[in-house]
Amino acid sequence: MKNEQSSKTDISANFRPKFGGGHRNFGAEKAKNSSATLKRLWKYLLLMKWQLLLVFIMIIMASGAVVAGPYLIGIAIDKYIIPKDYTGLSTLLLIMIIVYFSRSFFFWAQNYVMIAIAQNTVEEMRNDVFKKLQSLPISYFDQHSRGDIMSRVTNDVENVSNILNSSVTQLFSSVISVTGTIAMMIVLSPLLTFFAVLVLPLMFISTRMIAKKTKKYFSQQQFRLGKLNGIIEETITGQRAVKVFTHENSVISTFSTENKLLLKAGLKAQIFSGMIPPFMGVINNLSFAIVAGAGAWMAVANMITIGIIASFIGYTRQFMQPLNEIANQFNLIQSAIAGAERVFQILDEQPEPLDIENAFSLKKIHGKVKFNNVSFGYTKNTDVLKNISFTAEPGQSVALVGPTGAGKTTVVNLMTRFYDITQGSIYIDDIDIKRIKRENLRTSMAIVLQDTHLFSESVRDNIRYGRLNASDEEVEAAARIANAHHFIMNLHNGYETVLSEDGGNISEGQRQLLSISRAILADPPILILDEATSSVDTRTEMKIQEAMLKLMKDRTSIVIAHRLSTIRNSDLILVIDHGEIIERGNHKELMKQKGFYFNLYKTSFVTKN
Repeated sequence: MKNEQSSKTDISANFRPKFGGGHRNFGAEKAKNSSATLKRLWKYLLLMKWQLLLVFIMIIMASGAVVAGPYLIGIAIDKYIIPKDYTGLSTLLLIMIIVYFSRSFFFWAQNYVMIAIAQNTVEEMRNDVFKKLQSLPISYFDQHSRGDIMSRVTNDVENVSNILNSSVTQLFSSVISVTGTIAMMIVLSPLLTFFAVLVLPLMFISTRMIAKKTKKYFSQQQFRLGKLNGIIEETITGQRAVKVFTHENSVISTFSTENKLLLKAGLKAQIFSGMIPPFMGVINNLSFAIVAGAGAWMAVANMITIGIIASFIGYTRQFMQPLNEIANQFNLIQSAIAGAERVFQILDEQPEPLDIENAFSLKKIHGKVKFNNVSFGYTKNTDVLKNISFTAEPGQSVALVGPTGAGKTTVVNLMTRFYDITQGSIYIDDIDIKRIKRENLRTSMAIVLQDTHLFSESVRDNIRYGRLNASDEEVEAAARIANAHHFIMNLHNGYETVLSEDGGNISEGQRQLLSISRAILADPPILILDEATSSVDTRTEMKIQEAMLKLMKDRTSIVIAHRLSTIRNSDLILVIDHGEIIERGNHKELMKQKGFYFNLYKTSFVTKN
């Protein structure tokens, strides 16, 4: 059975599992399809295709200048230095200065434009991921660590940004340079070109083997980093629980274990990726030696000139340097692919199901709620609710009572369609909620939970979250009804006081009052109170109950409470145990039965007193 506490959800919050709760998807993640991932990245780049075309033109220009350099050096030796034609040499030197200057300029310009392309591309990707997160069902957030999700949106996207900033231009520049260099080498001497490329098979086979290893370990590194971030985020969020239960040593041990696993994966990734540069250096020197030896033999045999040998030495260096860069880019590419796949995993998640084709919005909801033989389970073959049936007429108050895990909060999750029922039907105003658009359905309800969520904004903005177009006067009026106005005015900046994350700079009871103020401002026909007064003292509870009576007038209210004193005046009380309604009636009727509710109330009363 899914933990009830972990399934509690605030309609106005960024939904997430509680500290230490929820199911985690921490299975090993590997790059499954690198080519498909690169194609998807390419589609993002094509959003700025004209700027990308400009970059490619500049890459061609820069690469052309690179290829022209060694050829001009050979011309200078054969036609001007050996014949001692200093006038022609001066002209050629001027041309070479222009060529090398233009190469530097085009390299700078392509990087400048590519940075803008990369940042815009990554911005679009972040927007898509964030939009996707808003469309995902609550079950996704129940099953994934919030820290891991944040790591995907930040660290993994940043990896993609890094490769787009530098590696794309370097990769294409290297490919064009290698192609141009080989073409020029063949034109100058096909035989010497053959000697120069003898080392290529060795290089390709070796780098391919190393790349497979780096790909594997970079994927593990990104996975471990996401898991470590999840531990950090949840530990910080649940720091009070850590300290209350004195689990500091336990979380330190957990963090240390996961940190060592990250270290192990990171070391392997860096060790294998670090093998490429020195290995390429060895191949580079070997190629130099072969070209120098073969060139000397061919020059002695009058097969080539000294200038061609000089050009070939330059081309060999130029030929190997782009190959070195391509090999080195494999490290960044593997890391970026691993990060991009984790990002695309979010984008590939199934969103919350669309409304049915003939779904409509109710212009006015009166608030009648009916459950008809509703059954539901978070997992297959395990029902949390079993054949639940009840009716709440407009303006009535229905209380749900029962032990923790009985299924009370699940009723709320089904009413709001955070989860869809397994069997049976739920009706609002005698209309199946599956026929009502989700947005319309949820705006007809206001939910106040035990675990409130407040944003790092002003007090006024947090209350206004209930209705964004509300005026300042309406915000303050809602706070007065909830008996929150007095404490708000005592804050250092009143309604403009900015709250810390999740309202950490005010008390738990004050956070609850702000959450209630937000619900009051929403002014819904249906009100859901899930342990709404459990975090406040008795005196504050009495004030809230007074405000709630005003709010609940002419509204349908679904109340979940452990404090049975808060639901004595409910029109209907449903006692739920193991997912079934075992008793129903008002307070007096249930007390006369002297059953489960009677014992629960007496125990609560004795404990309270």
